Amino acid sequence: MQIALTLVSPDPDAASLAVATLTPALAGAQARVKEPRILGPGAVDLLVEAEAIAPVRAAAEAVLADRLIDICVQPWNGRKKRLLIADMDSTIIGCECIDELADFAGVKDQVSAITERAMRGELDFEAALRERVAMLKGLPLADLQRAYDERVRLNPGARTLVRTMTANGAKAFLVSGGFNFFTSRVAQAAGFQANRANTLVEAGDLLAGTVGEPILGREAKLAALREEAATLGLDMSATLAIGDGANDLAMIEAAGLGVAYRAKPIVAAQADAKIDHADLTALLHFQGYRADEFVTD
Repeated sequence: MQIALTLVSPDPDAASLAVATLTPALAGAQARVKEPRILGPGAVDLLVEAEAIAPVRAAAEAVLADRLIDICVQPWNGRKKRLLIADMDSTIIGCECIDELADFAGVKDQVSAITERAMRGELDFEAALRERVAMLKGLPLADLQRAYDERVRLNPGARTLVRTMTANGAKAFLVSGGFNFFTSRVAQAAGFQANRANTLVEAGDLLAGTVGEPILGREAKLAALREEAATLGLDMSATLAIGDGANDLAMIEAAGLGVAYRAKPIVAAQADAKIDHADLTALLHFQGYRADEFVTD
């Protein structure tokens, strides 16, 4: 079968230099490498002929384990995805919004400790969310906008990722176990066409300390992926999901290409590919886009 092996690094030369080391290692895995294709600074595509993907991925990961290179191995055909489902907190943006709200409420240490355990899969997500939101009771609603203005920033490459995919006919959907106050704003900033998240219940000008039901968590994210794919008439192979925490795992496993971004170990172990070093435009290179095809501001 024809396999795409894509290398992406923040170092402009690292991926190209790695090809010489990688080629003999793949030969040992009964895989034949054709001429490399440069996708952009720090990004190289290899067309590999082999009987299966798993041995190619294992060989590439073993030989490049100590290098600042992200690796994606997948079937060559069907790489350009038609649906992107992305987590928000610590994926599209660089923070956990609930932790930032907790900072304004004076309980960040307690809340962030629960967030970390929940994202590692050590706690039930829904119960953990209710517990954390309860600690926000009485927080002025004005602090939500303050948190967005002062703390929320798109991760590098996020807007380019979304704009490039949508310009090429894909739909981009932001889905979060966080709050729609933030997803609505982040979706607009990054260019997502739709968003879905939880609702913080209000009591006048303050947070009530409760979250709207039903809570959007792991299964709801998976449902969003399946529903959007069905609406668009897409096979799951045409979908791409990215996230970092345990509540992203189901959608990552179900997508045609599931990617872990700076992820917790439980997620990184199950994803088709990981982005640990490069920015989010690596997802475009994984799909075969060249840097000169990126849609940028």
